[in-house]
Amino acid sequence: MSTASYILGIVGALLTLGVVVEMLRRRRLRERHAIWWLIAGILALVVGVFPVTLTWAAGVVGVAAPTNLIFFVSVAILFLVCIQHSAELTALESQSQLLAEKLALQGLRLEDLEDRLNDTARPSTDSGPATH
Repeated sequence: MSTASYILGIVGALLTLGVVVEMLRRRRLRERHAIWWLIAGILALVVGVFPVTLTWAAGVVGVAAPTNLIFFVSVAILFLVCIQHSAELTALESQSQLLAEKLALQGLRLEDLEDRLNDTARPSTDSGPATH
């Protein structure tokens, strides 16, 4: 790989890390969501600064082309992000359904209380005992 591609990799990794850290700082991203992006950015930075580590890692896992290892790790990280988001979406859907059910029950209780209040507030049409 050329020097320009290594520099591009380092700049891209630093940019990714900078954006994630800034989003964390501004509370636009929570730590549990940022972890996979931080891992990806750090791995990209290590490979950009020390390109021989990619060749070494590819040899350790038995991948013939080091760029294939980059694609595999990238897809694996994105897969883990998708699983994490799916799990959180499921939890939020359950919570939303529970809240909707509680709101419906509260609405029924409120209507019942309003009906009782209206029944006691109406003047009685009965004027007492009949006096013929």
